[in-house]
Amino acid sequence: MKRLAFAVALSVGAGSAALAADLPPPMAPPPRAPAVYTPVAQIYNWSGFYIGGNLGVGWNSTGAISDTFASTFSTPSNTQFLGGGQVGVNYQFWGGVVVGAEAMFDWLPNTTNTINVTNGVNTAAATINNRWLTTATGKLGYAWDRVLLYGKGGGAWVGMSNPGITVGGAPAAFTGTTANNFGWTVGLGVEWAFAGNWSARAEWDYIALQNQNFTVAAGAPFFAGDVISVNNRSINMFTAGLNYKFGGW
Repeated sequence: MKRLAFAVALSVGAGSAALAADLPPPMAPPPRAPAVYTPVAQIYNWSGFYIGGNLGVGWNSTGAISDTFASTFSTPSNTQFLGGGQVGVNYQFWGGVVVGAEAMFDWLPNTTNTINVTNGVNTAAATINNRWLTTATGKLGYAWDRVLLYGKGGGAWVGMSNPGITVGGAPAAFTGTTANNFGWTVGLGVEWAFAGNWSARAEWDYIALQNQNFTVAAGAPFFAGDVISVNNRSINMFTAGLNYKFGGW
């Protein structure tokens, strides 16, 4: 029995070896596809110097007007086109906070602010021409990648050109003017970096100016020696602009 069992095991082993020899060799696993590198998009950096231009409209408010003769005044509404440019610098901190500084200049063409004066019998019309506007401001904002929301505040200067007056329809003159055209300004804006270093922005600014006094010349047929005071003057303006940023750090 032992010999018979040994012979059967030997036969099975030989058959298995022969069958394994007839089988094809095992196939190698397919090669793994190479990993695809996907670059991480960089967050836009607002740091750098920039220069640009702007166009918009401005609303001039003469505020409270009075004179030494207790006259009555009226001022027609005055909306003006304006345009100019700006130059500035921004620095972006980690976390999206942006600080900066900017100087902005705008020209107000054909600007004539008329103040009508009457004492119930006689009339006069004073004209005050504000020709240009300059602001120097600091900026503070927060950036969401390519979108920047910011506020600004600082000083403002308005350039006045040749104030005049007519009394009873006849030309007259001012013998003295105190034209304090310095004030302060605040504003809000949003800017979008749409292509490379180019960005577009929309901005609202409020400019509060100091008081002005105008003295009518003694030779005028009416209102001679009258001192006209213009108080609480202000300008609101809305502009759209385009900036180009020169690199960063």
